[in-house]
Amino acid sequence: MFDDSQQLTPAQVRELALDDAVSRAQELLRHSLASNTRRAYAADWRHFSSWCQAKHRIPLPALPETVALYLTTLAEEAKVSTLTRRISAISQAHQAAGFDSPTQAPVVRQLMKGIRRTLGTAQIGKSPVKVEHLRTIIAGLDPGRALDVRDRALLLIGFAGAFRRSELVGLNIEDLEFNDNGLVVHLRRSKTDPEGQGRKVGIPYGEAPATCPVRAVEAWVKVLPTAEGPLFRAVDRHGCIQPTHLSPQSVALVVKKLIAKAGIPGDYAGHSLRAGLATAAAAAGVPERAIMAQTGHRSLATLRKYIREGSLFLENAAAKVGL
Repeated sequence: MFDDSQQLTPAQVRELALDDAVSRAQELLRHSLASNTRRAYAADWRHFSSWCQAKHRIPLPALPETVALYLTTLAEEAKVSTLTRRISAISQAHQAAGFDSPTQAPVVRQLMKGIRRTLGTAQIGKSPVKVEHLRTIIAGLDPGRALDVRDRALLLIGFAGAFRRSELVGLNIEDLEFNDNGLVVHLRRSKTDPEGQGRKVGIPYGEAPATCPVRAVEAWVKVLPTAEGPLFRAVDRHGCIQPTHLSPQSVALVVKKLIAKAGIPGDYAGHSLRAGLATAAAAAGVPERAIMAQTGHRSLATLRKYIREGSLFLENAAAKVGL
């Protein structure tokens, strides 16, 4: 703090104004973005700010030339997807603070166009979990062990509902509605529904009892010590069920652990369950609109990344010519 006898220098005035702008930007971003996106943008903004500090450049408002130099330096080691996300973070911070975004300047846009052409934009996604994988994993679980009962329910409903990690761990017991057709899951909020309008996802009974997602969730609910509250909870090494929600990162850890235990090759994560349902449905010839209704995708282009993989041998031109 400065007392009345102190006179601020122009540099100090600029610093205070910058601190105020940054604070306003962070507050606005906190209310406008999903939590996972917010965390990613915050990390990206810290990276850009630190780079600017090391290069003696102003991060907010940044000059287009500063952003261009930053991207040029980063392109030597980062993926195109990382650069694209960093640009979004810089743009969001400037807009939230009331500044024009330097990322829209021609020099930045032309630079990114050149980087995409040079490095390419193909993304390496996680391997999708397949139905046969689920059968193998479930066969190795102990129905008398609380942890295994939870993991079976987590895997099967995560796959059948094509849920995101955050959607899975955000579920409460009260969000479940069992009926004669299966299970209705009430999603209160998701990545594509930041205003919390909610949507319902139907989970039908499975053909095989062992891999039926509805029966798996019913079995887990019976094990839980309460009839309300978090659905998926941590289970300690003594088999005691904890009272709080699992973290999104826990879903990835569970998937990786069970995949590795089953000896299934590939690179898997929590997203593999969601990708698995979309891929399997596409391979089975399920219409795009039906897949989107289950996954909650709003972008057909995003969904078609899975559909293309799942449909590589469905109505394949080379398979129809008699080779």
